[in-house]
Amino acid sequence: MKTIVAAVALAALASNTAMAQDAPKMFVETYPSYALGSAMGLVGALEGDQAAIDRKTMQLVQLGVAAQIPCHYCIYFHTRAAQAAGASKDEIKAAIAAAADTRMWSTVLNGNAYDMDAFKAEVDQLIPIN
Repeated sequence: MKTIVAAVALAALASNTAMAQDAPKMFVETYPSYALGSAMGLVGALEGDQAAIDRKTMQLVQLGVAAQIPCHYCIYFHTRAAQAAGASKDEIKAAIAAAADTRMWSTVLNGNAYDMDAFKAEVDQLIPIN
C-alpha cells in the first residue's frame, strides 16, 4: 500500500513540476516556487477538459469577481481570456453588470442587517426548486 501511495505522490509531484515549468513568467516571478506546481494544477483542473462549466463562462465569472475586488491585473487578464474564449463585448458588459448588481444588493442587505431567516424564506418562495 505504501508503494502505491508513494507512486501516486511521485506522479502528482512530477505533474506539478511540469505545470510549474510551463507557468507564465508573471507567476514564476511572484509565487513561491515550491507551491507553483500545485497552484497551476488548480488552474488546470478548474479550466480543463473535465470542468463543469465552459471556458467562456468561467472567464466571465472570473472577470466579474476581478471587477469587484478590484484587481487591474485580473480584469485585464480575464477580459482577454473571455474574448479569446468567444465572449462578445455585450457578454462582458453583462457579466460585469451582474457582478455589480450582486455587490449592490449585498451591500444593501448586509448594511441593513436584514434578517437572514426572513431572507431565506422569501427567496425560497420566489425561487422554488422542483
